[in-house]
Amino acid sequence: MRIPFLEHKLDIPRIADSNCHAQPQPDTTGLALVAIVGCPNVGKSVLFNALTGTYVTVSNYPGTTVEVSRGKGWLGEAQIGVVDTPGMYRLLPLTEEERVAREILLRERPDVVVHVADTKSLERMLPMTLQLIEAGLPVILNLNLMDEAERLGVQVDVPALEQALGVPVVGTALALGQGTPQLKEKVAAYLNGHPSARLSDSSHKMAEADYPPLLEEALEAIETRLEGNGAYQITNRAIALLLLQGDAEVTSLVREQSEDELADEILHLAESAQARFSRPISYIVARRQQESARRILESALKLPEHRVSGFAEQLSKAMINPLTGVPILLVSLFLLYQFVGVLGAQTLVGFLEETIFGAYINPWIDRVLAELIPWPVVRELFGGPYGVITLGVRYAVALILPIVGTFFLAFSIFEDSGYLPRLAMLIDRVFKRIGLNGRAVIPMVLGFGCGTMATIVTRTLETRRERLISTLLLALAVPCSAQLGVMLALLASRPALLAIWAAIVAGVFVLVGFLAAQLTPGEHPTFYMELPSLRLPTLSNVLVKTYTRMEWYFREIFPLFILASVIIWLGQLTGLFELALSALVPLVRWIGLPDEAAVAFLFGFFRRDYGAAGLYDLRAAMNGAQLLVATTSITLFLPCIAQFSVTIKERGWKTALAISAFIFPFAFLVGGLLSRLLTLLGMGR
Repeated sequence: MRIPFLEHKLDIPRIADSNCHAQPQPDTTGLALVAIVGCPNVGKSVLFNALTGTYVTVSNYPGTTVEVSRGKGWLGEAQIGVVDTPGMYRLLPLTEEERVAREILLRERPDVVVHVADTKSLERMLPMTLQLIEAGLPVILNLNLMDEAERLGVQVDVPALEQALGVPVVGTALALGQGTPQLKEKVAAYLNGHPSARLSDSSHKMAEADYPPLLEEALEAIETRLEGNGAYQITNRAIALLLLQGDAEVTSLVREQSEDELADEILHLAESAQARFSRPISYIVARRQQESARRILESALKLPEHRVSGFAEQLSKAMINPLTGVPILLVSLFLLYQFVGVLGAQTLVGFLEETIFGAYINPWIDRVLAELIPWPVVRELFGGPYGVITLGVRYAVALILPIVGTFFLAFSIFEDSGYLPRLAMLIDRVFKRIGLNGRAVIPMVLGFGCGTMATIVTRTLETRRERLISTLLLALAVPCSAQLGVMLALLASRPALLAIWAAIVAGVFVLVGFLAAQLTPGEHPTFYMELPSLRLPTLSNVLVKTYTRMEWYFREIFPLFILASVIIWLGQLTGLFELALSALVPLVRWIGLPDEAAVAFLFGFFRRDYGAAGLYDLRAAMNGAQLLVATTSITLFLPCIAQFSVTIKERGWKTALAISAFIFPFAFLVGGLLSRLLTLLGMGR
């Protein structure tokens, strides 16, 4: 995912090892460092892949849940380090991702900063370039998506813009490989100290924004008092500007780096300046930087007289409009189900489960174990119905791998096409009612592939409140693709029951989300997003993303299947499973199901779809009402042990146990009430 995300992305991080929280620079220490910065959806990760190839690691930035991609690459005979920073819009951070991106720029002192910008939106993105220049960073401006800009009639005079800014400017279409060699040459020239690659002082002054006299006076006063302190890594002017805008981190930094009296004097100057303006200084600064960008672009940017409106733009508008966007979403979900639910969950799973494992691998394993291991108890650990190989490996490879594999492939196509940001905008208004925003569409959609993976991806949400609510909803009311496939198989012959089941699960999702939003304290989320152009997915990009996620699956999830098999073996060996079943039977009876359904609920904790499969085996013994109650209850039942384990990693023991303590009785409560309602309505058959 980064998926980034890997990607044209909705600022999604790559799926990575959630344990690697303390690797600030795992691959790039001692190398010349190239930092890639820019808004989401501008092609930063395409450039990252072009510079690094396969020498990539993904880890959480220390002290945060934000993932950062790092790698090694070669420019000629010189090896370099590359870091793909989280999406940022300006140096004054609003989100955790922006704070991490700025932290990398300030703390790690990159030798080159490549600002990747969307050429079509250059007027909006150039202020960020001006801020980087004003901070004294070694900037190269990469005008990406030039092919799309040219199709829309947007023309950029690259040499004129380069002259006005005083930094190298390179036009590219990175996804197509156009301009990539020239960009690499510019980066190499910068690293090798070539004079033509260095910042022009005269152009630097031209690129500086013209602030009001009162603000310039305060800037000069603060700059003077910051002189001689080389600990800030960026220019004193940039530090003073951030200080005047009320940047809390820079305020703390000034206190750390200055004597108490001097720090008090500097902060007093900033407060005095802030009091002299009726509007926030951050607003004034943003306006003046935008005006400077427009002035610079007057001679370098030519926009078409009439906006070109092609099929892609019309389709984009249709995807966002609720009247047309909802039908498009339903069609997309139908196609997703056909690819994942039919091809993956039925055709491929059937072949691997019945033919490969059922007919060949499992019988061979049982024969080998019978010949080599004389102790039945030990044999059952590896073979038999619940062995590590015959159950754990079989489930991971034969049942789940085809489903998540097809889902990863489909998700990469959706992601690369630019549809996901539009889906986020479509459902933002609904999600705000349940304490989330449109950005939460990513983990929710991923949850229909694998709830474990989706729980990890909740770390990309902006606030702790959002992460908690989304984790709860994923555990409660978002069935994974494997479970969903079995549910559809159970109810496919009864469309009315299928519609009622879907309505109940969706209603629970909205109701619990709404109540959680009312009861959960914390900051309410903001929502803003760059909309990338709709484009045909690039096969190489889709395959790279899919491969990256499959690698994550084997590294993160595969071991959990082995663990689940060992726990099942221990449960049977110690008799704990018998005790658990005896405790579940009264609950199963209370919701009107046969006693045998207790086994489905118990094993559903180890794999959601395994529990659903247990119900599938009992379908002949249940009437329509019981099928509806069973499918509803087990959908709302506890998440699988893999998802539970990741919830512990991401949210902590207390939160994971609290979520489970709510879900367990809630699932049976809904099932019991539904059973009684159906009986009351005379629908007990």
